[in-house]
Amino acid sequence: QVQLAESGGGSVQAGESTRLSCADSGHASRPGCMAWFRQAPGKEREGVAFFNAVYSSTSYSDSVKGRFTISQGNNKNTFFLEMNSLRPEDTAMYYCATIRTWTSTCPRSATDYTYWGLGTQVTVSS
Repeated sequence: QVQLAESGGGSVQAGESTRLSCADSGHASRPGCMAWFRQAPGKEREGVAFFNAVYSSTSYSDSVKGRFTISQGNNKNTFFLEMNSLRPEDTAMYYCATIRTWTSTCPRSATDYTYWGLGTQVTVSS
């Protein structure tokens, strides 16, 4: 059973940085894609960062490109979201998600992902 658990986040000031972690204790989602999604109150869940473990490639939403970085840990069971130059509009619940796939491009839609963590809150104040 794949179990994902996020950690990190919390409250930060605009312009500051923070890092989220996602631990995959089930190891069953490899090979595949790892992703970070976020959801603000009253808004749809948005994919912001994607890591393709088969091709070692990354992709980002336009809203975070150049500020966020997704990466995989050395033990392959953990992946991270480094968040820099945070803005108040980055405030949301952040979720990690994975899917077992061999495709070269990670899906962007939340409905395509099989495994999910429970989420961790990031609040950015101005």
